Amino acid sequence: MIEEKLIKKFEKNIIFNENLSKYSWFNLGGPAKIFFKPSDEIQIKEFLKEVKELNKKIFVIGAGSNTLFRDKGLKGLAIKLGSNFSYIKKNGETEIEVGAATLDKKVSNFTKENSITGFEFLSCIPGSIGGAIIMNSGCYGQEISQILESLKIMDFNGDIKEISKADIEFYYRGTNLPKNVIILSAKFKGRKELNSKIENLQNNFIQKKKKDQPSRVKTCGSTFKNPKGEKAWQLIRKTGSDKFVVGDAQISEQHSNFFVNNGKAKASDIEGLINKVKKNVLEKSGVTLSLEIKIIGDK
Repeated sequence: MIEEKLIKKFEKNIIFNENLSKYSWFNLGGPAKIFFKPSDEIQIKEFLKEVKELNKKIFVIGAGSNTLFRDKGLKGLAIKLGSNFSYIKKNGETEIEVGAATLDKKVSNFTKENSITGFEFLSCIPGSIGGAIIMNSGCYGQEISQILESLKIMDFNGDIKEISKADIEFYYRGTNLPKNVIILSAKFKGRKELNSKIENLQNNFIQKKKKDQPSRVKTCGSTFKNPKGEKAWQLIRKTGSDKFVVGDAQISEQHSNFFVNNGKAKASDIEGLINKVKKNVLEKSGVTLSLEIKIIGDK
């Protein structure tokens, strides 16, 4: 039996029917049938080989800062990189290598301490580096693709290769990276700068975020992408959609593109609110909003 085989081979790294609400900033979601937290690249390769015969969809989970897991969870396979994939090391005066599970904020602080500029905006982006690359995350006029040099990835066949930034197409909140890959690490390049100047810039970004965005609430940040020439939050507010409530899900009074679990919401409440807002904005403004957060799981 496949379950017994996986337990025997991976022991504590494999969990069955793991509650995904632990891994989302919404604190919502049902169980993952098979949840795997690999310690190293060899384990990932072996796991992919073992589960190939199951022919199930594979989901790679990051920090959960922009992911809504549905109430019924996943029948497929969830992979979340373990702590060994969280690291930062200098490769040169202004170059660093970062594990995919490393939190964006840690990268910003590391580069500040090492007098490397260009990474200050990462202090305001929740989540991990792997997810930030997939999303081409950014804020305050900067995107992660601007500092990226290359990626180390593994495909679902277990093959590893390095991809240059030049071979990747980046666009607003996305890339053309194939779906069947796992980002393992990335290399970045910044510029030398005085530590004091970096700290000032980082602090300015952090203060701006505190002023503009809610904190200490169960939210996954910006729900919708900004349409061309528009701001999603403005469209939501102009159309009166910011007053909508579904179950215990509502929209933040501080930022109308932030959807909030008040504590007793279901994932279906958040998704229902998303659909209600999207429909109202389209009817009243003619603009179709596209999701920035990822909705994962079985309906």
